[in-house]
Amino acid sequence: MIELQSVTKRHRAGDIETTSLDAIDLQIEAGEYVAVTGPSGCGKSTLLALLGLLDQPSSGRYRLQGEEVTGRSPRELAAIRRGRIGFVFQSFNLIDELTVHDNVQLALRYGGLPDKAQRARVAEVLERLGLAHRAAHHPSQLSGGQQQRVAIARAIAARPALLLADEPTGNLDSAHGQEVMRLLRELNDDGTTVVMVTHSAEHAALASRSIRLLDGRVLVDAQEVYA
Repeated sequence: MIELQSVTKRHRAGDIETTSLDAIDLQIEAGEYVAVTGPSGCGKSTLLALLGLLDQPSSGRYRLQGEEVTGRSPRELAAIRRGRIGFVFQSFNLIDELTVHDNVQLALRYGGLPDKAQRARVAEVLERLGLAHRAAHHPSQLSGGQQQRVAIARAIAARPALLLADEPTGNLDSAHGQEVMRLLRELNDDGTTVVMVTHSAEHAALASRSIRLLDGRVLVDAQEVYA
């Protein structure tokens, strides 16, 4: 599903250039559950942004589902992202003026589904995540765990093949964090490829593969035994 070849990402501020990712080679197969770990500043979020087509590498190549996506225009990247990639962030990024239902439906607005089909899809995903009774509520009326479930519902509403999660439990207590991790495992069991950035060794151990970055390079790439 994902193939990176010598991917490097550099940032320049005036005369100073820093390298966030340094000649990364990486393959992730469809259906894998990958945890990306490492200290702050090692390139984890940069890698996730590149995988999600929110940024482009300075050099190297990226193929997604067999399609070369390096060097595409922003419009082309947005079209590729739509329906293929879902995002879950540490900050829930919900719109408080909208109901739970409408927050989730935002993910379907530009995908070509008729409005009736969109509403049915939203109802289906809210039911799956135990949020059907909260559909008319606003985010401010929900707990942190419920807000993150809404964010996950929005991310999976379009049934993406790839789900990218950036510290999805970072703003949650341990109980709600475990709930989110259970949902990610269930989605992976259903066939969704999951790539998750985390600082938690406990949560990383729940993935089937763990990649540790250091100074923009892959330090460890290990398969885990999930039980």
